[in-house]
Amino acid sequence: MNQDDQADISASTLYIVPTPIGNLGDITQRALAVLNSVDLIAAEDTRHTGLLLQHFAISAKMYPLHDHNEQQKAEHLLAKLQSGQTIALVSDAGTPLINDPGYHLVRRCREAGIRVVPLPGACAAITALCAAGLPSDRFCYEGFLPAKTKSRKDTLLALIEEPRTLIFYESTHRLIDSLQDMVEVWGPQRYVVLARELTKTWENIHGAPVGELLAWVQEVETRRRGEMVLIVEGHKVDVEALPAEALRTLALLQKELPLKKAAALAAEIHGVKKNALYKYALDEQEGDK
Repeated sequence: MNQDDQADISASTLYIVPTPIGNLGDITQRALAVLNSVDLIAAEDTRHTGLLLQHFAISAKMYPLHDHNEQQKAEHLLAKLQSGQTIALVSDAGTPLINDPGYHLVRRCREAGIRVVPLPGACAAITALCAAGLPSDRFCYEGFLPAKTKSRKDTLLALIEEPRTLIFYESTHRLIDSLQDMVEVWGPQRYVVLARELTKTWENIHGAPVGELLAWVQEVETRRRGEMVLIVEGHKVDVEALPAEALRTLALLQKELPLKKAAALAAEIHGVKKNALYKYALDEQEGDK
């Protein structure tokens, strides 16, 4: 190990280290330096991480930390940190804690006054959002949809009027079911981008109204293979459906009240949905900038 490969590591510190989501060239120099320097690497899958370390000629002691043992093992790792050791937390790919283990350990460290240092790096959700062509100023990360049909539909129904861009992870064997449920709950016209195998050889990013996207995915079996992210257009308010009287009332109330309260009062007066008025006002403010 060269001296240049060493990081400036502080004792009793937990480092959150993102790893590539497909292309090994995406790992940062700082991530490599930290992995080279810490006393221990807490890994979601030691075999998987072992291959990554081997590729970069890093010799490090690893400790398994995954969904099934994290709550029990967090105290053990906390004790090591309190004794002065340094630990790097990694997941199989991407940024730890983003739909991966690590939350319980980080929380215990924060509660115990242990320093937590996050490194920037790869994240499939953000990578997909950047290329989707959908609004990225406000977005909502939802992780994986529920596996069971009823729970999945209930989740989609709860999000039906969410105005922010939505981000979901999805698995190969549930992609069609999820798209079918989106069509049923949201209608076939909601625009959805499927980002598949990001940073890898067969990377593909395809967007269409969800009804068309479902048909496109069903046409070719390979279109539903690999690691997938779904970027979904947020709910759009039909301004023409809002009564002109409600919009005038909202404009008057906004001069004296906070937007949220003004929208709620105008909605109550005119019998329309407060979320629709609130979204309309937000869009108007954005347009004035």
